[in-house]
Amino acid sequence: MNYRKDLEETIKYIENNISDSIGLENIAQNVAYSPFHFSRIFFNAYQITIMEYVRRRRLELAISGLNRGMKIIDVAMEYGFSTASGFSKAFRKYYGISPTNYTSTTLIKQRAILEQATGIPKDVLEENVRFETKDSFTVIGFSTQPISHIGSSTSEFAAGWESVEHEKPESYLYNKLNPTAHGEVGIFLPDENGLGRYILGLPMNNCSFAEADMKCVRVPQATYAVFTTIAVDEEVNPGTFSETIRKTWRGIFENWLQDSDYTYDSTKLDFEYYDERCHSDLDAVMEIWIPVIKTARLEQHSI
Repeated sequence: MNYRKDLEETIKYIENNISDSIGLENIAQNVAYSPFHFSRIFFNAYQITIMEYVRRRRLELAISGLNRGMKIIDVAMEYGFSTASGFSKAFRKYYGISPTNYTSTTLIKQRAILEQATGIPKDVLEENVRFETKDSFTVIGFSTQPISHIGSSTSEFAAGWESVEHEKPESYLYNKLNPTAHGEVGIFLPDENGLGRYILGLPMNNCSFAEADMKCVRVPQATYAVFTTIAVDEEVNPGTFSETIRKTWRGIFENWLQDSDYTYDSTKLDFEYYDERCHSDLDAVMEIWIPVIKTARLEQHSI
């Protein structure tokens, strides 16, 4: 299935309708997906939610409106903000300056909304994939506050854990749940507001050990394409592990699934798996589990 084409079509659709009242349902419907399904595809490919992309794109275009001398209220209305105060708040948060204090000579640090780096090539992914059918299981863990994107630094992502009372959530989970094996599961679950929560937990048999402040997610049985990320040396090149994870996600949806014998199974859940191999700075790897369905290819017969 050509997910790259659908993602590119979505960017064009947003651009053409950026001044209109577009929502998650409209955007997903344009490429014939359910909002929940396409939210996960878009987030996995770009590490940002669809509606956060829309918001940031509108803020970028707002700069041109201010440069033309438009009033703040007119800019807000032009680019889909319901109030001038809501626009001003979003503008300040994104640019670090209020639109009132902005002038055409103000130096604004522009940031790429979507990562420019391409995903891992298909031939490399092919060398690091296996297929496995896994029974249903339960993940018990902690959830972030609603997040709109996964930043390039761990400090940005860690900000989403502010609701977790425990200083070391991972250690707390192991001490309380006492699993039979080491390994953490990470799952991103989008919500109807265009945001989502990232749940990091331990695979268990049921929810009986979950405490009040923990989340419990049931992962259904599925057949998975399991991708092991390329081994990296974090000690020599800090940050390459998280960068490789993002590039692998993007490569799966932009490169591997395109013209593949498999399609993404939207009725199941994808997840990340971290075991002992990710705790070493040398040759650190993790796994991305993608639920798939093998598609039937028509045989071509010569006449």
